[in-house]
Amino acid sequence: MSSSAPHPASPEARSEVVLGIIGGSGLYGMDELQEVQEVSLDTPFGAPSSPFIVGKLPRVSGSGASGGALRAVFVSRHDRGHVLTPGEINYRANIHGLKQLGVTHVLAVSAVGSLREGIAPGHVVVPDQLIDRTKHRESSFFGHGCVAHVQFGDPMDERFRARVVSAAAGVLEDEGTLGQLHERGTLVVMEGPAFSTRAESELYRRWGADIIGMTALPEAKLAREAELAYALLATSTDYDCWHLSEEEVTVEAVLAIMRANVARVRRIVLALADLLPSSCDQLPWPQALRGALSTDPSRIPAVTRERLELIVGHYLQD
Repeated sequence: MSSSAPHPASPEARSEVVLGIIGGSGLYGMDELQEVQEVSLDTPFGAPSSPFIVGKLPRVSGSGASGGALRAVFVSRHDRGHVLTPGEINYRANIHGLKQLGVTHVLAVSAVGSLREGIAPGHVVVPDQLIDRTKHRESSFFGHGCVAHVQFGDPMDERFRARVVSAAAGVLEDEGTLGQLHERGTLVVMEGPAFSTRAESELYRRWGADIIGMTALPEAKLAREAELAYALLATSTDYDCWHLSEEEVTVEAVLAIMRANVARVRRIVLALADLLPSSCDQLPWPQALRGALSTDPSRIPAVTRERLELIVGHYLQD
């Protein structure tokens, strides 16, 4: 690479806001994307869940940017037809693939169970905190001779998350359902694929968790390591199993609620596109690896350095 060319992971090379959308249960595509191209790619961490759908989202009001439509990339977390369990998803490949395609900000969409009476099925939650109860998942890009410790006290990018809240509020206000929006919340992420026991559900409630899901971790951790701004749009589909006056959660009930809410989720994505600027100068992505590397660069094996080139290469340049 010539000395005059910016590293592809550097701020200079990632100045345009590009929205990544990770679709969860019930959301397997984005019909609103224009100028669509399907892209299949490999990553140093294996194959992503599905091909990426690359296109542009229209700015409905034109208020968001001076440059017209917003570049966007969609990936189906469970693949088309929902063939991957939460534990089978290659989260590293999905996040790496999004970064390969120029994504700077990631909106993840998830179906969740509610742990609170006030978060009824169909309600929308934009969580600000996570509790990790996953097991057996690859949760870092690092290792094999390169060590980094990123800060994760606030797992969502707050500036980006605030835009998601604003987009959701606008859509629900237009519907006359603003009371169905919860602007904060703690999401506990379990391993699955089985749902919780009643004892677990009650435990999480005592911990202060508000909703429960299976996919936001390690997704959010990997996005932070990849220096992508990450936020989550969650739709409550059930009361898990703690609510004795409600039926215990079933896949059929989850998918029925998600199907009913897909149109709303898509409207929120379009509203978010309207609110996002064109330039990362106005909405920066997190430079989370600045000061996070522990390993002497001279000790990083060549094969590891090559594998991590798009993740940390801009901090290892001579």
